[in-house]
Amino acid sequence: MDIKAYMQHLGTLAQGASRALAKASLDEKNYGLECIAMQLENCRSYLLDANALDLKTAKKQNLDSALLDRLELSNERIDGMLEGLQQVINLDDPIGSMTEIGERPSGIRLSKMRVPLGVVGIIYESRPNVTIDAASLCLKAGNACILRGGSESINSNKAIARCIYDGLSDAGLPRTSVQVIDITDRQVVGELITLTDYVDVIVPRGGKSLIARISEEARVPIIKHLDGNCHIYIDSHADPKMAVELAINSKTHRYGVCNAMESLLIADNISNKILPSLCQELIKRNVELRGCDKTLALVGAAKAACESDWSEEYLAPILSIKVVQNIDEAIEHINHYGSKHTDSIVTQNAENAQQFIENVDSSSVMVNASTRFADGFEYGLGAEVGISTDKIHARGPVGLEGLTSQKWIVHGNGQIRH
Repeated sequence: MDIKAYMQHLGTLAQGASRALAKASLDEKNYGLECIAMQLENCRSYLLDANALDLKTAKKQNLDSALLDRLELSNERIDGMLEGLQQVINLDDPIGSMTEIGERPSGIRLSKMRVPLGVVGIIYESRPNVTIDAASLCLKAGNACILRGGSESINSNKAIARCIYDGLSDAGLPRTSVQVIDITDRQVVGELITLTDYVDVIVPRGGKSLIARISEEARVPIIKHLDGNCHIYIDSHADPKMAVELAINSKTHRYGVCNAMESLLIADNISNKILPSLCQELIKRNVELRGCDKTLALVGAAKAACESDWSEEYLAPILSIKVVQNIDEAIEHINHYGSKHTDSIVTQNAENAQQFIENVDSSSVMVNASTRFADGFEYGLGAEVGISTDKIHARGPVGLEGLTSQKWIVHGNGQIRH
């Protein structure tokens, strides 16, 4: 197969579909999403059978447990996909919304209109649910999309793609509004990220090596985050029970996700009250603990942390722990070692909470909440195409608005510039 010609063909089809979607009404787009949801509901067994093939192959290849967890579909996860679709349906349509700027001395009147980006390329690994999340958000925002999932989820993605194509056809929308690449040749990634004549933005979701490669080689603009070294800081004014519950949930709810806590910081003057019992609960859940010298003195089962542990995204039952003097040291540590993804403070002191909010430079900053809430679904975005730790265009979970742009609208009544 001529991969270059194949990708250019997909790009041409996507451009045509994007022009049709840009003109589609809210009712037409929502009906398309409803038809896709009906197809998913009616094809549960088909989806689970396809996913079982991927899981069988993955286990034969000895893929790690975190990857298997991300790969697995279940009825519960299909329910989550359907709920995400319904959330997207319920969202207001951003396309065409106007922001009034005002009138200039020349008499011209300025405003901004929200418009689709055009064609979005999304590259992701493992999680087949990303296929439906990405498709639904792009469709609602009036964008066509080209989706390239990982080879380990090829059968699952093909099955979901069939539901999407049938749903689009049922709704009378172009089937090429969503195109799921159904070949595993890695060359398609290199072609997709350089399709500047056809693709307007690339969103990579996956491991650090994948995103680093795309960041280096892409010629199309990208929305990305490299890793998720998320922190919880237990402040000297923390409620001990709340601190334990939030830390346990942030670390152990799921390990192989970018919003899991990877580093725990705790104020020195309460570390002896909270850390031993908290670590006992983590050890019960088979979490390996790597700590600073003060942590080792309080927790006999902990191993000594090395410098690289403070910046590591483990995606596994491993946690780094550091005892800090105060909130200032905690903030300095997070800004130095963190990945600008999600960081949370546990405190009952409003002044400390505000200091943390103002000074931690991350896309999501939380007070008394689990880092696991850093998610488009939980933020009410319906779903997300990814999380951005960049500061331009979109930051944090990228939902509908992050998949749009704005253009200037100028109204006059014959003004000329002198």
